[in-house]
Amino acid sequence: MPFHPTKDIPDLTGKTILITGANSGLGKASVLEFSRHNPSQIWLAARNLTKAQTAADSIKQQVPTARIHLLELDLSSFSSIKQAASVFLSTATRLDILMLNAGVMAAPPGMTPDGRYEVQFGTNFMGHALLTKLLLPVMERTAKRNDAGVGGRVRIVAVASHGQRYAPAGGLQFETFKTNGESMGPFARYGQSKLAVVLWVRMLAEVYPWLTAASIDPGVVATTLGDGATGAPLYIRFLFKVALVLRLAASLEVGVRNQLWAAVSREVSSGEYYDPVGVLGKSAFGRDGELARRLWGWTEGELDDYLGRD
Repeated sequence: MPFHPTKDIPDLTGKTILITGANSGLGKASVLEFSRHNPSQIWLAARNLTKAQTAADSIKQQVPTARIHLLELDLSSFSSIKQAASVFLSTATRLDILMLNAGVMAAPPGMTPDGRYEVQFGTNFMGHALLTKLLLPVMERTAKRNDAGVGGRVRIVAVASHGQRYAPAGGLQFETFKTNGESMGPFARYGQSKLAVVLWVRMLAEVYPWLTAASIDPGVVATTLGDGATGAPLYIRFLFKVALVLRLAASLEVGVRNQLWAAVSREVSSGEYYDPVGVLGKSAFGRDGELARRLWGWTEGELDDYLGRD
């Protein structure tokens, strides 16, 4: 459906937004577009604060009034996530839009730095799941306010991918989550991590009916995500470069529209997965309720174990 950020994003006065992976690509483009609509705070979360500052300076050249806060956040590290949440919660009193944008693709077999999970699963899914769990209380408080969220609802938007269709047989291989994933190819590992996002968002909508949660596919977009696909065969990496040179990939200005739409549109159905822009996506495993509940239970157990809860 047509969506034009300039006119279709509503006035965001008084709202607080947090975006992960926001120093470049779709994350940075989201910060820029939201900034044009006067939110009280936009938290630009990134692993590298120097790059984050460069991104913020670039955005402020276009929107001098942008109220950007930098947040150091490494989604592959639970300790970094916990620290980032603490910093945010010590300053912000509300959270209207949480955009889970950061991700890695086709990384070589490996574990997260703390040795917890396969690196793509840990970064793309578990890191965002922990961050969300830590921020849900402030989102719930925001939801109870008279000026709650956007369109009367707080929002969680998770960037998934068409790549979720390349998840391994059965959709998820639970026994690989806490390994280096070498039993699967790089895109199967990526697909598994993104399918997990789609399933988890379905459960977020079921468990927390007071919020609107959606997962989205931005489409093929001219970002630097392919630069990190060092686990992919050389010919695949070459094709990424060709797509960018020939402009077969959408520009950032176009590619960012689906996640912006999901963050503000009243047409979003909580728990669903959307293709660009605002088109209900096809995801066979992503609609498997039993698989979603199994993943939710496994994930909550892992997070509760880390946080020291029963």
